[in-house]
Amino acid sequence: MADGVLPMLTRLRRNGVHLAVFLLGAWAWAGGLLPGLLEKWDDIAFLGWQHIELVALSGGAAILLGVPLGVLLTRPRFRRLGDMALQVLNVGATIPTLAVLALAMSLLGIGNGSAIFALFVASLLPIVSNTMAGLRAVPPHLLEAARGMGLSARHTLLQVELPNSLFVIYTGIRTALAINVGTVPLAFLIGGGGLGELIFTGIALNEFGTMLAGAIPTALLAVLIDFIMAQLQFWTIPRGVNPLR
Repeated sequence: MADGVLPMLTRLRRNGVHLAVFLLGAWAWAGGLLPGLLEKWDDIAFLGWQHIELVALSGGAAILLGVPLGVLLTRPRFRRLGDMALQVLNVGATIPTLAVLALAMSLLGIGNGSAIFALFVASLLPIVSNTMAGLRAVPPHLLEAARGMGLSARHTLLQVELPNSLFVIYTGIRTALAINVGTVPLAFLIGGGGLGELIFTGIALNEFGTMLAGAIPTALLAVLIDFIMAQLQFWTIPRGVNPLR
């Protein structure tokens, strides 16, 4: 029963997000806004590429550091430091994003460097915490079987622990990237570029079309990245441990 509920809830969530974006696009078309968006296509394409670069650099750095750090904090030698490390990382997640951006700007100056660092800090916690949770949830009998077969600690990690925790790790990565995409528009405030330039310009000038020219592509980008990660999650997790297959 439970095995069938999780895939159904996942599909409902995914379809609900797609339906919301479709309704947003239909509403924009019905209101005569879409032709106005097409007139701003050059700006949307240029700033959208900046947006993608910020997500790729900050999110990629968070993944490259967060997953190995989560693995390290579950090893026997460092296990006692795991909860302490999560508390430290939680500080970066609980501080308001604008405050993190301001602190990054004071250290690194105005520009992409500050924005990437702040986004990296905001994205790190879900990846580390989910990596640790996934590895800690591996059934003990599987670890005992691996040791009984004579597998080393490294082979046990690669062949038993990681395959059985990939679903939870992917969930953390998807959460981090969703936070990242939605936070990138704030990078405009410290000279980071991105679609936030259109959003905040539209707000400042009271131009609804300009604001939507930044907001709608941001929403579509979030759905696209989540869809790509969902496909990676579906196809790269072994069938025996993938609740979606």
